Amino acid sequence: MEKIHLSQVVVVEGKYDRLRLKPFLDALIIQTDGFRIYKDPQKIRLIRETALRHGVVVLTDSDRAGFQLRGFIKNIAAGAEITHLYIPQVLGKEKRKAAPGKENLLGVEGFSEAALRELFEQAGLPSSSPPAVRGRRITKQDFFADGLSGGPDAAEKRARLIRKLGLPHYLTTNALLELLNTRMDYEGYRKMLEEEE
Repeated sequence: MEKIHLSQVVVVEGKYDRLRLKPFLDALIIQTDGFRIYKDPQKIRLIRETALRHGVVVLTDSDRAGFQLRGFIKNIAAGAEITHLYIPQVLGKEKRKAAPGKENLLGVEGFSEAALRELFEQAGLPSSSPPAVRGRRITKQDFFADGLSGGPDAAEKRARLIRKLGLPHYLTTNALLELLNTRMDYEGYRKMLEEEE
């Protein structure tokens, strides 16, 4: 199968995540080495400068640590075009590990090449522009009108939608909105909500 060629830098957490992506991804892949990135000014500068020139794809685990690192990368790459890819939260452990992580969730390295390749394709990568989603974008007002934000049951409704889509439950409302807009337009969103009812 042909490799995916990206001009964007891809940021992952660790060595095994990078090794999982290398067989099918032709891109600069930088590993944060977990929280060590906080004390590595050279790597921070490399990510920032490369992201500002070419854009950045962030692919971290879907646990608390992964989301914390995702936020850090977003801050150091402020002003760059950032694409967030999210693996689903699946219970399990990677084959090389004796025990699962703190939250018993598979990390990036635990997913198949096909599943990871699909994440890149769903996000419209590789592409010099965002995925071709036609029609009106989904807005915060749509979320409010549909009870996904601002209402008494909004968090529960969002959680159901997130589970249905196989996304990490740590997604913020804004991250969910951003992600949906990369996958569908307003009409697709309406159809998806109607199917759920």
